[in-house]
Amino acid sequence: MNKKLIFLLLISVLAMPTIVLSANSGGVTIQTIISAAVNTTLYIASGIVVILWIVTGVLFLTAQGDPGRLQSAKKALFSAVAGTLLVIAASSAINIVGQAFGLGTTS
Repeated sequence: MNKKLIFLLLISVLAMPTIVLSANSGGVTIQTIISAAVNTTLYIASGIVVILWIVTGVLFLTAQGDPGRLQSAKKALFSAVAGTLLVIAASSAINIVGQAFGLGTTS
């Protein structure tokens, strides 16, 4: 299948829960759809960060002093820290921009 078609299909499947979540909050408006999409994205990103921290811990535990494996564990640790900071910064930026435009908090 065409890669663009697969991408559009994946995006539409991922958008359905967002639309349903926004419909349950009192009506479907652009603001509720965007708010639900942002919250869903932050939940997914937070879950990925938690999984990344678990993988990092396992890499350190299984390295057993091997320099090559320790180097890959250090790279994973850097990625976990960067991902955590990115999710925190994104959440903060979304709340700051939302309050600046008078939209309230999105979480």
